[in-house]
Amino acid sequence: MEPDKLHIPNSLFLNSVRLPIQVQGILFRKINGEIQYLLLKRNPEREGFWQPVTGGLEEGETRVEALEREVLEETGIESPIRIIKDVYYFELSTPLHEKEYVFGVEVLSTEDITIDNREHSEHRWCSLEEALKLLKWKENKEALERLNEILSRQK
Repeated sequence: MEPDKLHIPNSLFLNSVRLPIQVQGILFRKINGEIQYLLLKRNPEREGFWQPVTGGLEEGETRVEALEREVLEETGIESPIRIIKDVYYFELSTPLHEKEYVFGVEVLSTEDITIDNREHSEHRWCSLEEALKLLKWKENKEALERLNEILSRQK
């Protein structure tokens, strides 16, 4: 191992209790009046599908705090312009019946994205139509359509 590089095992990141609550942040930006949505492609060993920022609530966190942490961890974005709460909600059909709360997260059009390569292999800014084609899960598509409706009313 090179002396200037530190290897931190993934197990060290699992020091907090994960609750059966997920947050999803659909990041968006506006360029010349057009809205673009950010999708992240999971690594092949994590099934390789496209999704918004997603992660679990940790003990002691509010949903917004978990969202802000996940946005930072998965994209490197520290300061979103605004967060739109209560965009969408669904329950996963997992043994824990996890609940997933969806937020809209507006970021600067010039924001640089730095993905966490332990989770994702690439990112892409998409139109609504392109994002709907790339997303795998029905609930992700419904949440994106709902956010797009909210943003369309705000024009």
